[in-house]
Amino acid sequence: MRPIGLPVLEYLEDRRQEEEGAENYVFPGWEDDTPFGSFPRHWTKLLEKTDLAGITPHVLRHSFASIANDLGFTEATIAALVGHSRGSVTSRYIHTVDTALIMAADSIAGYIQGLLDGVAFRHTSYALDRNSRKLALAHFLGKPTPKGRSAERSAA
Repeated sequence: MRPIGLPVLEYLEDRRQEEEGAENYVFPGWEDDTPFGSFPRHWTKLLEKTDLAGITPHVLRHSFASIANDLGFTEATIAALVGHSRGSVTSRYIHTVDTALIMAADSIAGYIQGLLDGVAFRHTSYALDRNSRKLALAHFLGKPTPKGRSAERSAA
């Protein structure tokens, strides 16, 4: 199981609501209340009226992985998002989507949506020093801000 970024989920929900008589399917089949069918057969039709017309699934997959790498996600996270095998026997039995992957999918999909919408991004860096990590953990756990340099940062 792989997470889908929030912008994609919202697009799919909007698409499902736009389709007449498509209560059960985002991409309904040719006949009433039938599924869409196999993905490769419909790829061209799905993208024909979009900015992505003519682009193959392989190109999108490669671009997604490259953008994820550019955004600083680890190779392991990217591999999990695109469905590459983790290589362990145990991983074959685990079919959960963890929060980190959902957040990564949302971040990457949001960034791609921003690119498509012409958003001008500002560079942001994240501090991984111990005090910043303590502050983030305290915030997550709902604890008071730790004393020291990180407390000064939170006041700013």
